[in-house]
Amino acid sequence: MTVHLLSAAYLTPGRLWSLIAALVGVIGVVAGGLALARSRSGDTRRGAVVALAAGLLGMAGGAFVVAAAKGGPGTGYGIVGGFLALVVGLVAAALGGLALSRSRRTEV
Repeated sequence: MTVHLLSAAYLTPGRLWSLIAALVGVIGVVAGGLALARSRSGDTRRGAVVALAAGLLGMAGGAFVVAAAKGGPGTGYGIVGGFLALVVGLVAAALGGLALSRSRRTEV
């Protein structure tokens, strides 16, 4: 049985989807960080919701790539990027949830 490894120069569909999912997660991390930084000013609800939604979408995209991968790292299925998207999406969702809970506390 021979295993053909794809070069990193090729952007396969699995790598593309994991890249998109990771970028959505990074957008969520940035939005969550900004929402937490502005939590004392009061207007953080929109940023917190964006971070939470982007984190969940990033995790869903990463989970899809990991579930659809038929090989391990280096085979072109994007499994490493999928796991990265899962972690980044989890961080974004956590930041969004924290910012959302802080915004609710300041509204009351």
